[in-house]
Amino acid sequence: MSTTAGTRADVTQDGPGGEPSHRSSGWIRFATGARTAWIVALLPLLIGGALIGGLGQAERERGATDQLPVGADSTQAAELAERLPQQDGSTAVVLFTAAGSSSADDGAALTPEQLEAIGALVGELAGGQPVVVPSEDGTAALGIVPIEATSASAVADAVVDLRATLRDGAPDGVQAQVTGPAGVEADLASVFDGANFRLLGATALVVAILLIVTYRSPVLWLVPLTVVGLADQSAAVLATHVLAAVDIPSNESTIGILSVLVFGAGTNYALLLISRYRDELRRLPDRREAMALALRRTLEPVLCSAGTVVVGVLTLLLSLVPTTRGLGLACAVGIVVAATFVLGFLPAALVVFPRGIFWPRAPRVGDATAAETRSVWRRIGDGVAKGPLAVALTVVVGLGALAIGNTQLRLGLDTAEQFLSTPEAIVAADRISESYPAGTANPTSIVTTADATQVQELASAVPGVASVSPVSEGDGVTQLQVVLTSQEGSAEAQQAIRDLRTALQDEPETYVGGPEAQTMDATEAAARDRQLIVPLILGLVLVALALLLRAVVAPVLLVLTVVGTYFAALGASWWIFTGPLGFSALDEGVPLMAFLFLVALGVDYNIFLVTRAREESIEHGAREGMLRALGATGGVITSAGILLAAVFAVLGVLPLVVLAQLGVVVCLGVLLDTLVVRTMLVPALALLLGDRFWWPRRIARAGA
Repeated sequence: MSTTAGTRADVTQDGPGGEPSHRSSGWIRFATGARTAWIVALLPLLIGGALIGGLGQAERERGATDQLPVGADSTQAAELAERLPQQDGSTAVVLFTAAGSSSADDGAALTPEQLEAIGALVGELAGGQPVVVPSEDGTAALGIVPIEATSASAVADAVVDLRATLRDGAPDGVQAQVTGPAGVEADLASVFDGANFRLLGATALVVAILLIVTYRSPVLWLVPLTVVGLADQSAAVLATHVLAAVDIPSNESTIGILSVLVFGAGTNYALLLISRYRDELRRLPDRREAMALALRRTLEPVLCSAGTVVVGVLTLLLSLVPTTRGLGLACAVGIVVAATFVLGFLPAALVVFPRGIFWPRAPRVGDATAAETRSVWRRIGDGVAKGPLAVALTVVVGLGALAIGNTQLRLGLDTAEQFLSTPEAIVAADRISESYPAGTANPTSIVTTADATQVQELASAVPGVASVSPVSEGDGVTQLQVVLTSQEGSAEAQQAIRDLRTALQDEPETYVGGPEAQTMDATEAAARDRQLIVPLILGLVLVALALLLRAVVAPVLLVLTVVGTYFAALGASWWIFTGPLGFSALDEGVPLMAFLFLVALGVDYNIFLVTRAREESIEHGAREGMLRALGATGGVITSAGILLAAVFAVLGVLPLVVLAQLGVVVCLGVLLDTLVVRTMLVPALALLLGDRFWWPRRIARAGA
């Protein structure tokens, strides 16, 4: 049976009125029909406009424990502290030093007149009795200013106003810097000022450039970019409303990561569809028949790929951290929207244009299809076929060498290490540690319903504690401020937290919180999440592949290749982080997020390859079928992989270390998967095993 005959067996002649009559769903007939395609092509504009302009993104007030692990000691401290009457705001710590001094060593002492003026200023800002604490070396003074705000955005605005007031009102010869909980929160929020717009713009620009390079057409790229862009904005609206409906919180980075995921996955699906459409245009004179067949052949791999990603990200609902759960649910919504727009609306948006939309490389009937040409990918496949065992061993050894970096991984970033550029709050905190006990800027807290005096005595006796003092009381709850002698993030500070918890374990409803305690609890929660979610993701992906391929050997091998890619990417990234980028550790959330995105998204390319190989093997046999599939999908998968890698790299436009690290790991992993694993290792394994690759399924050959 010829390829053309086999194709035409799937598509019958035109029906009444010139509408193509396909052995496919009614939606495909409707979406590709001469009279109806325009209607479907306009749907994304109508739906996107209604969602973006009419509904808009939902807003939800963020709680104090949204980003803290459920049940952790520091989380319970924050929950109990909400009963305190003063817990309707935050606290800013203002550092006053002599103008022009950057350290205690070169700083001049503050004069009595300056200290008096500082006290008056702090009293005015605090609206009452000023709290000013001069340092023992005389080079600095700390002022405590309550921030009466109930949301992160309001705290950020208040700190901006406070800094402006201090610039204008600080005494002559004195500089003022704002840090403390409110200062850090404001600087963290400032990272995301206009971030979604910058991220969206950078992502769209990267996608546009890569689409132009891929298609070498001045027009074609506009169609998928428009559809995916509308999908992105629609997904953001729907995701925020879904999160609000089920009362799951999100954080500032959720929409940014969602946007990157929708653009990356949506454009990948579009590339696969358009590639198949172009192939069918080389076989069929009617573009509507060509699109109907291309869409029907694309549905299975895209739906399986999207389903795998959805199931994968939904495993984040098992995380201990509420905002991580929110990210998982938001990403699931985003993938569903991306697949819906690409499969439901993009075919109509393409088919309303003549095949000249591919100009200057418009496909013509009779041109060789991608599977029939001697493309660079087919030539690579032929090279692999000459020595599949040697190729497989070489790639495995190479991945293993890159994975060695995992033996050196160190997890956990303190507050000062979370920013790519050092903000004012961190600069001030570092300066405070020179003239005061190290934990002064971001003190630890103890929240208790027990005898406060007893708790204070027990805490004061713990090694590494500089001071303990009550700061708030009400409704049977007392909050004590604990200043540690060690720098935040140090082993000594962490040990002091453990010793505090041990010393207070017999006191009823007594919890240790604050930045250091929260970082420790987040690290433990991240370890628990990895132990639970990573095996679950692997199991779900394996089941999804087994159901798609109706095989056992191929799914197991494909999952193993993706896992190997992940460890190679993480190991190689560690050398990049500790070398050129100068990071001292990896954020504790990066390994899980990178694993999720690399496994769920990386397996997509294997799905695209092996589903085409299965299709080609029916007519050409397992060996030739894999080589033809590599030649047919090599270009589009490579383009999709490079695009996805570039899109995740765009996360680096945000000056937050966790997002930069996540972007680097995923970018490197996708490139390894696309250019090495899927191009050489998977074909080598398939060629080595032959028909056994599909065991226990037997590929029925045409005419057999």
